[in-house]
Amino acid sequence: MREKILDAMRDFPIIAAVREAKDLNTALSSNAQVIFLLTGDIMNISEIVQEVKRHDKIVFVHFDLLEGLGKDNKAVEYLAEKIKPHGIISTRNNILIHAKQFDLFCIQRLFILDSQALKTGFASAKQIVPDAIEVMPGIIPSVISEISVDVHQPVIAGGLVKTKEEVINALKSGAIAVSTSEKNLWFIE
Repeated sequence: MREKILDAMRDFPIIAAVREAKDLNTALSSNAQVIFLLTGDIMNISEIVQEVKRHDKIVFVHFDLLEGLGKDNKAVEYLAEKIKPHGIISTRNNILIHAKQFDLFCIQRLFILDSQALKTGFASAKQIVPDAIEVMPGIIPSVISEISVDVHQPVIAGGLVKTKEEVINALKSGAIAVSTSEKNLWFIE
């Protein structure tokens, strides 16, 4: 399944980052093959994940933004066993380490605010060994390039990406894909 996910990202390297439930249908009708759910709660997440799967798209749940579940190992188990997304996104090391035990595709989200955050991010990625790393913000080609060289995982650029040119720059810098909530980018040919 990991290769299928990475192939989908390579085939259409724009990931639909859905921030509000009202944007889900737009994402489902888009060219995006991968959807990051940055919304949802304990009452609707199962239905949302199943709807994405019915459209033959790959679905990730942003664990840190999911409402109504604790931010602990039991919540990871619940997601893996009952909700069954293809993977999760998180900034939390312990959550990603536990999620790997359930064969979820794990994306570690790193916020690169300064050189210390970059250094800490590298150390964290080496400890966790996620399946991919999402670098935020995704509009700094030199940082994307540095991370792409220094880690062994695929890099996803995310955050503040609003134009086709920024997508192209991120991909040229070594990102495998770009996650964005800019709906017009989900339909690029």
